Amino acid sequence: MARFETDDEARRLGDALAALRRARGLSQAEAGARLGMTSQGWGLYEAGKRPGLFRPDVQRRMTAALASTPEALQALAAGADAPEGEAGLPGVRSDAAVWEGPPPAARQRLQLSTDELAPWAASGVILEYAPGQWPRRDQGCVIETADGRRLVRLFERAEADLLVLRGGPGGLQAEERLPRAEARRVAAVVARIET
Repeated sequence: MARFETDDEARRLGDALAALRRARGLSQAEAGARLGMTSQGWGLYEAGKRPGLFRPDVQRRMTAALASTPEALQALAAGADAPEGEAGLPGVRSDAAVWEGPPPAARQRLQLSTDELAPWAASGVILEYAPGQWPRRDQGCVIETADGRRLVRLFERAEADLLVLRGGPGGLQAEERLPRAEARRVAAVVARIET
């Protein structure tokens, strides 16, 4: 799906997401926590009020948090039965996929003191990050450098000997190329908490 054609399409995808979540016996808060989002954020997707649910990458992340697949989401949204082997749905065989995200206790927090990443995250926002979890493209990350600095940037990509990042003193439009040898630890930002 490239875009939402109608509000009905958004509602059908949201209803399908809710059905997958309920089949797993999870609350919106529990499902959201698996992705580092609030129950309200998850609920906006289920209500069809967040347009990102049409994007394949968002569908992959959200269905993975439910030990499911984008194909199952699409099938349910279209009114069909879930694909064979869909975990947690009645009358269907399950191969038991397991969520492997970091437990909330392993996460750390950092409060921003600058607007270098605005509007993505402004001064005062608390970032929760997961040591050991590598960021995806356009995801926030916290980097501990070999000289003891802690950088907060948006991850663009990794090359053989460089990390390509956005943000910093030049704002979100500035690209920064950090030699991998200078990055001691890289961790994905999994939640932004407004204060």
